[in-house]
Amino acid sequence: MLTGKRVLLVISGGIAAFKALDLIRRLRAEGCTVRCVMTAAAGEFVTPLSVAALSAQPVYQDIFSLKDESEMGHIQLSREADLVVVAPATANIIAKMAAGIADDLASTTLLATDKPILIAPAMNVRMWHHAATQRNIDTLRGDGVRIVGPARGELADGESGEGRLVEPADLVTAIAAALSEIGGTTPRALTGRRALVTSGPTHEPIDPVRYIANRSSGRQGHAIAAALARLGAETILVSGPTDLPDPPGVTVRAVENARAMLAACEAALPVDVAVCAAAVADWRVAAETETKIKKSGAPPQLTLIENPDILATLSRHPDHRPALVVGFAAETDAVAQNAAAKRVRKGCDWIVANSVAAGATFGADDNTVSIIDAAGQEDWPRLSKAEVADRLAVRIANSLGRPS
Repeated sequence: MLTGKRVLLVISGGIAAFKALDLIRRLRAEGCTVRCVMTAAAGEFVTPLSVAALSAQPVYQDIFSLKDESEMGHIQLSREADLVVVAPATANIIAKMAAGIADDLASTTLLATDKPILIAPAMNVRMWHHAATQRNIDTLRGDGVRIVGPARGELADGESGEGRLVEPADLVTAIAAALSEIGGTTPRALTGRRALVTSGPTHEPIDPVRYIANRSSGRQGHAIAAALARLGAETILVSGPTDLPDPPGVTVRAVENARAMLAACEAALPVDVAVCAAAVADWRVAAETETKIKKSGAPPQLTLIENPDILATLSRHPDHRPALVVGFAAETDAVAQNAAAKRVRKGCDWIVANSVAAGATFGADDNTVSIIDAAGQEDWPRLSKAEVADRLAVRIANSLGRPS
């Protein structure tokens, strides 16, 4: 997917710098050449030796290094890449970029580049929400800088909220999408097509503070939406609550519960393909209370009723049934048999089956799936969720063909 592409990775000084090592590994596995610039602070978190070993390239740190400047001057360094990536992007380097400050090799390289830039912010939640940081982010967006993240979750300093660096697998997806937009690395086989993807869990309220949910992270559904968009599809992602950033080039509709997800899906019709990757709660309480249920010495009696079946509804839609409907089956036993039965029962064209026994898959970066359709079963090896998404998107494109 990234074979022959060149990325200049700027690593700035935050605790998330350790993830840059995994990012380098993943990019090189995709066939990408990675050169790295490190700030002085970055060297306090990861060593230049580790970065050089993984990238198989010299690491550049000092603008006044006669050796580095003779081998690869900062102007040449800033322009001999297809994409410049800053990960992690601290509040400090974001501020420098927004103000045009060039006081070290990293900031000078960023100011001198004539290539597209993608940044992945990572910092304390209060620093991220500070008015100065948000002004700087708005400035960079206005300058055409692509921004992925930050993700929401537990931070290194013990606080929780927005500020986590997005996971390396998601960064690779964002980098591939950026390179596709600027250089056409992926054939736009779905140009002219319209795709609908559901992702994440649903939260079914019990009272104002409690809800029924499941363990879905939304990582696979978001990756599929990004992959379809990279192939040129106009992609609508209907997502339940997740901590994931919006995929590049995708229209996102955020919902909380199954009924809202179904309404958003029907509002998106007609589409050529629907991929129902969300883990929709099967049941909800019959009557949500408007006030918090208090402890009374005995557990409350909750009456559950079935939620609408989004996959079956789209598969049997009377007016706008998509040409291709793909469902997901997360099973703990008899995976293939249960998934095949689900495909027939729901009326969809394909089922992507995977095992979630002992908590496997949920929240992980990789997945092992089988594709079940009317012709039989196709087993895929264990792949990253981004790779599963790419392969599935290509399979969808091949099935739909070019629009007439």
